[in-house]
Amino acid sequence: MGTVDELLANNTRYAATFDKGALRAPPRRKVAVLACMDARLDPARALGLEEGDAHVVRNAGGVATDDAIRSLVISQHLLGTEEVVLVHHTDCGMETFTDDELGQRLEAATGARPGFSFEAFANAEDDLVQTAARLRASPFLAHKQFRAFLYEVETGRLREVPLP
Repeated sequence: MGTVDELLANNTRYAATFDKGALRAPPRRKVAVLACMDARLDPARALGLEEGDAHVVRNAGGVATDDAIRSLVISQHLLGTEEVVLVHHTDCGMETFTDDELGQRLEAATGARPGFSFEAFANAEDDLVQTAARLRASPFLAHKQFRAFLYEVETGRLREVPLP
C-alpha cells in the first residue's frame, strides 16, 4: 500500500465519526494563522486549535505573498477573522538559499526561470518583522492586529518576536 492509499484509509476512519453539524465556516476564534509549510510544524497542534477554530494559511517560509494576503483578505472580509498570528520557525530551509540561486538551478534544469519570487530570507526572525510590515501595508486587510512567533523545532515552543 502506498502513502496516498494509507492517507485515504485514514480519511475513511475520520469520516466515520465526522459531525458536520459541529462546524461552521467562520472560525470560532476569529483568528487566522500564517505559517510555514514545514512538516515539523503543525500550527494547529502547537497553538491548541481544534477544527473550526481558525483559518490556517501555509506556504514556504510563512511569507506574506500576494496569495497569502488574498487568503487573509477573504478570511477577514468574508469570514470575520480579526487577528493574525504569524509563525516562522528555527532551522528553516528558506534560510539556506537565495532566490537567484534557486532561479539559476531551475533555469539549468528546465531552461526557464519562474516569473515569481521564492521569497528566501537570511533570518527567520527578521523575516517575521518584514512579513508583519507587508501585511500592515496592505490596504485590503481590515484588521492589523498581528502577533509574531518563532517556533523552535528543537523544543516545540513558540517564542514571541516583538513587532515595531
